[in-house]
Amino acid sequence: MKNNIAVRLLILVALSTSIVGCSKSSKSGNSSRATGWQINAKEGGFQYNTNFKEQETAPGLVFVEGGTFTMGKVQDDVMHDWNNSPNQQHVQSFYMDETEVTNIMYLEYLDWIKRVYPPSNPDFRAIYNGAVPDTLVWRNRLGLSEMMVENYLRHPAFKDYPVVGVSWIQAVEFANWRSDRVAEMGLQDEGYLKKDSNIIDTSAESNFNIDTYLNAPTSTFGGNEEVLKGGKRKVKTDVDGNEINVYATRETGAIPLKYRLPTEAEWEYAALGLSELRSYNVYRGRKKYPWDGQYSRSGSRKTKGDQLANFKQGKGDYGGIAGWSDDGADITNEVMSYEPNNFGIYDMAGNVAEWVADVYRPIVDDEFNDFGYYRGNVYTKNAIGDDGSISVIGVDDVQYATLSNGKRIATGLPGQIVQVPVDEDETYLRTNFDQSNNINYRDGDIESSRFFDDFEEDESDTDAITRKMYNSPNHSVSVNDSGMNRQYDKSDVRTSLVNDQVRVYKGGSWKDREYWLDPAQRRYYPEDMATDYIGFRCAMSRVGSKSLSKKKRKN
Repeated sequence: MKNNIAVRLLILVALSTSIVGCSKSSKSGNSSRATGWQINAKEGGFQYNTNFKEQETAPGLVFVEGGTFTMGKVQDDVMHDWNNSPNQQHVQSFYMDETEVTNIMYLEYLDWIKRVYPPSNPDFRAIYNGAVPDTLVWRNRLGLSEMMVENYLRHPAFKDYPVVGVSWIQAVEFANWRSDRVAEMGLQDEGYLKKDSNIIDTSAESNFNIDTYLNAPTSTFGGNEEVLKGGKRKVKTDVDGNEINVYATRETGAIPLKYRLPTEAEWEYAALGLSELRSYNVYRGRKKYPWDGQYSRSGSRKTKGDQLANFKQGKGDYGGIAGWSDDGADITNEVMSYEPNNFGIYDMAGNVAEWVADVYRPIVDDEFNDFGYYRGNVYTKNAIGDDGSISVIGVDDVQYATLSNGKRIATGLPGQIVQVPVDEDETYLRTNFDQSNNINYRDGDIESSRFFDDFEEDESDTDAITRKMYNSPNHSVSVNDSGMNRQYDKSDVRTSLVNDQVRVYKGGSWKDREYWLDPAQRRYYPEDMATDYIGFRCAMSRVGSKSLSKKKRKN
């Protein structure tokens, strides 16, 4: 009997200990390791999403695990460009569009602009006109091409073909728009925003922007509380009755990262598709195409002899002889028509070449930086008024960029925060950056410039700094009440096309010979001009862990 009582007491003690332990463990999961205070307490205090697990893959993207690789030309430099010498770089994990941005994707963007900023309104006409691709890029003095001029962008037969006629600036604005729409949808799904507000409540005076929502949420949707507080999310209040989770913040994890153009290093890394070559940290530098092998035709038993991309195979030969040996396209082709690379990304060779984020320079300065390399940083900050409030662009304050051809493109739309260059408050005594515009940083030594004897940097004129190194044409265009005034540079002493407004584009296109299919190839084009062979795709940074799944050590 005594033994039974003793056993029961031991069981009771064990159970009570486990209950206390579970309770303590449960509580400690939401308590601060710094102070011990509760996180997300219903009484108020620090609110944070402690249950966040993984960055959700945004629409259209695939995951690219980062790593080290040999960036640059590893085959013979036939063109003698000497602008892509091999160098070792490390790229952080990121996400890349599975395909190039297609006509139907871009048409959705145009439809949104037309609804929100009707071109019938003279105040908004330039917004829509500035976003429309230049379909005249298809024209040729001695070619029959009006079918593409009139149909390529809008006809359903071309809906899944890559969009062309888009300048670098237009591609950036598309990425910004896409970021806002995806974030807006996510906040609706999370219950922060009123359902269908993207259609019912969106106008020029009332729309959504990520940065505005994060910094001044009550300025989003023109301050319309029906939208901002009309979601299905249950609002918490603290002990004083103050609402504590009305708006999503970075800490909630509900705000997705922005779409953007990939950097040159990211694009080249993703195109190479080195995933199968990196076991045990072994990688090879001599990879010629996004696919394996040294040839442009498939060696697989099932598809042997099939072309792996569409490109110009020779003079007057844009696809091969009709039939079995044809690559299936004479201009661009529908995305996903060819096999993806080992990252699951399509058309990183052929179809269209693609804009990347970088400003072009003949050198990649791996001696200064070999991690996440990118040239083009122009750091800005939110404009703050005298009263400490954020300056938001109004319907009468739309910001435009006047291109070298006189066309205007909206670069600051109503609802967005005004951006200004960073100043000495951000740069004083910093060793990592000391000015807002860093495009020209280490783009060549002073002694190699044309004016090395009297080289003086004037930070207020970055274009003048560039011209000491690169003697590019200096066209000018101005718009006034009497019309447009274009001044062509007629100088006969120009020696370069490089300036601060030329951007890198990567990959071979339907119009290029096989030589340009190598992911290491790099060319440049003015950021405000477009062609019939350059398109683009978007990328997104990765937050958190380097890989999607935690890796176990091999040994």
